Amino acid sequence: MSSFGQVLKEIGEFGLFQKLLLIALCVPAMFCVFITFGQVFTGMSFPHHCNTDWILERGPNLTEEEQKNLTLPVNKDGSFESCKMFTPVDWDLEAIEAYGINSTTGCSDGWDYEKPKHASSTLTEFDLVCDQSSLIALSQSIYMAGILLGVLALGTIADRFGRRVAILISLLFQVLFGVAIALSPNIYVYMVLIFFTGVSGIPILMTLTVMSMEWTSPFRSALCVFIIMLVTSSGLLVLAGIAYLIQNWRILQLVLSGPVVLVLAVFFCFIPESARWLITQGRKEDALKVLQRAARVNGRTVPDNLLDNLETNDSPERGSMLDIFRIPYLRKRTLIMGFNWFASSLMYFGLSLNVGSFGLNIYLTQFIFGFVEIPASLISLALIQYVGRRITQAGFLLFGGVSCLLIPAIPKDLPALTTTIAVLGKFGSTASFNIAYIYSAELYPTVLRQNGVGQNNMCSRLAGILAPLIWLLEAYHFTIPMLIYGIVPIVAGVLSFLLPETLNVELEDFPETT
Repeated sequence: MSSFGQVLKEIGEFGLFQKLLLIALCVPAMFCVFITFGQVFTGMSFPHHCNTDWILERGPNLTEEEQKNLTLPVNKDGSFESCKMFTPVDWDLEAIEAYGINSTTGCSDGWDYEKPKHASSTLTEFDLVCDQSSLIALSQSIYMAGILLGVLALGTIADRFGRRVAILISLLFQVLFGVAIALSPNIYVYMVLIFFTGVSGIPILMTLTVMSMEWTSPFRSALCVFIIMLVTSSGLLVLAGIAYLIQNWRILQLVLSGPVVLVLAVFFCFIPESARWLITQGRKEDALKVLQRAARVNGRTVPDNLLDNLETNDSPERGSMLDIFRIPYLRKRTLIMGFNWFASSLMYFGLSLNVGSFGLNIYLTQFIFGFVEIPASLISLALIQYVGRRITQAGFLLFGGVSCLLIPAIPKDLPALTTTIAVLGKFGSTASFNIAYIYSAELYPTVLRQNGVGQNNMCSRLAGILAPLIWLLEAYHFTIPMLIYGIVPIVAGVLSFLLPETLNVELEDFPETT
């Protein structure tokens, strides 16, 4: 009996077909980054204060600074309050200047934002400040909840109906709801639409990486996944540039989502199904057609009886999530790896979605955060190929966790140092995240692989939901968020040593029964 690995050797393990497929899979991966982290810019925060134009009726020639001095109270650090103003009074300007106003109230006439003339964001358009400021974190968590649903749904779809179907559905959701977001009339419609965008955002990555791995040898599979993840990292750099040039949030949203319709059209016409998956479903004729197509592109000649001696089950295997928990060794891997994903995601999104909190320019910080992912991907690829998956995964989780624990100890008047340590944390979280995509897929058999990666990814999405909300704990003490972002990865790093090593191990097609 032969294995699928031997079939790949016949048609070419990493020929032109696989390279073209890999290039194609990288395109939706980049748009996934645009849709996910575009929120950092579409929801950008700007300095603001209460609108106090009421006083201009008494003194139309007041300068902006004079208007602020007469109508806005000052907080402890000497700056004007952003959510309070002096209560409007029916006095003339001379009386106000002579006696001042003692009572304060909330912003009754809206807010003024200190922003470039043509810039806008959901924060400025929907007034998500003061009592409404928590809606920003809530919308990010709602997006992550959509990702959670997407992980559950697309994992099942990919294992039942194919990797290709799951990718096409994801792209369709991205273009429909991504464009619709730009037309949102209020924050509540925005949150509904961003939920469904989340269904198709990051979940597509797990299908793209699984597809790339199933078309290559074990040694090349890690390279394929890391190239996809490297493209996502490059997408962060591109995103920072696009957002800098387009500061109107609605136009930016259209630019980030609209081109996906072209990607969908190309994928519908040309993207192949995973031959490995087709074989596990008993669809040998369909698999043979796809393999022959791959062989032609690779310049190989393949006999019609290529699959006759292939080791397979007599009936199609359709695994479910419950099957993973019925098998002891898969259950153990799922629980530990799930916590790995949870920790990596908590750290990654805790840092990535709050790039404006470290004191430097948000565009510069986003660029640095994106740039650091490139060496993180390259270094982690080299390490897992020569040191192994388990030790490397544990090491980066520990490194990132310790970095997060150091951030609260840095004085607030040293934003450059704070950002540097945050970048190290982002380095560790990116590396551990990239390894998790490869490691997880190698821990499961083909008939359960998408479901297994989906369950791990589900844990990641739970962390993604919590990550923006954890920042709200800063109101109780500024150290709490970073303590959480640091301790959880350290625990996950220790647990990683309980997982098996999968370096250069042939992918399993069916689960062990003993």
